[in-house]
Amino acid sequence: MTAVEERSQGSPAASRAPLLRARNLVQEFPVRGAGGVKGGVVHAVSNVSFDVYPGETLGVVGETGSGKSTLARSVIQAPPPKSGEVEFQGSDLVKLRRGALKQARRQMQMVYQDPFGSLNPRWRIAELVEEPLIGYGEGNATTRKKRVDELLDLVGLDPSQYGKRRPHEISGGQCQRVAIARAIALDPALVICDEAVSSLDVLIQAQVLNLFEKLRRELNLSYLFIAHDLALVKQVSDRVAVMYLGQLAEIGPAEGMYRQPLHPYTAALLDSIPRIDPATGRANKPVALPGEPPSPVDPPSGCRFRTRCPRAQQTCADVEPQLVELLPGHQVACHFPLTIPENELPPRPAPASQAAPDPAIAGG
Repeated sequence: MTAVEERSQGSPAASRAPLLRARNLVQEFPVRGAGGVKGGVVHAVSNVSFDVYPGETLGVVGETGSGKSTLARSVIQAPPPKSGEVEFQGSDLVKLRRGALKQARRQMQMVYQDPFGSLNPRWRIAELVEEPLIGYGEGNATTRKKRVDELLDLVGLDPSQYGKRRPHEISGGQCQRVAIARAIALDPALVICDEAVSSLDVLIQAQVLNLFEKLRRELNLSYLFIAHDLALVKQVSDRVAVMYLGQLAEIGPAEGMYRQPLHPYTAALLDSIPRIDPATGRANKPVALPGEPPSPVDPPSGCRFRTRCPRAQQTCADVEPQLVELLPGHQVACHFPLTIPENELPPRPAPASQAAPDPAIAGG
């Protein structure tokens, strides 16, 4: 049964063993100043855990700089995380040596944001799609050519028309189809889409998203779908994980999260989406999230969102919140989730003239 069928019947994905299991992932990068002197550490991914199930699409959303792409690269060990576990099809990728890791990556492929940047401009389309087959020693020239033709046809490109062209001779949407054909050439179980449709116009986006869904049904693929467009992620995802400054703020079923967000950051992201009121036909202006994300070199103590959160209390500065399941399959990392009404929140800290609360909270 596919993830789409499960979603329509309401069966929980968690009843199956996960295809990908990430636990407590940490990825950090040193900052070098003048003369190579270490000037701090970028906390790109901090203690992130999640699962991806067979036939499922897990969407990952968040602002630019929230650590989405770094998370994807940590999963495929490019580079490996500083700590944590990445279990894929029963093997911990972090502990695998080069040869075993190469074989594991056969079942785990990526589609990148820039289709032109991910394709060698000097190679023909057929050569680009054939490259992974050659790299893993698949078949001979005749069988590989047949496989390339099948792949191009599967993604909607006529092999006789496009096989001899080069990337600059086709459109961006067609280039992304080539990248997808190359990614599925080895029959992977998981495809990681890192902003795979962000550079495409709306019409081409719809075509590529339909292609992803078609391939999921026909090949039983799983996706880790990374994007910053929440409306787009909702269309393709069974579950959604929301990242903020390198940490997971919330993770749960797509429909449930969009209908009833539990984290103030998720609610703020949803409020930033332009909408049309169906009753009046008027456009509701998006509400911008106040402030700028803190530096990942020096993230706030406790909850990293507290410096921009209207519900922040002193507890948020003192204690880092952990993911807790408040609804079936729906987890949130927040001391004061949106299930708690405003009038039931503890009193806000007193003004600076009367007390000395955390300055980040006092400033909102």
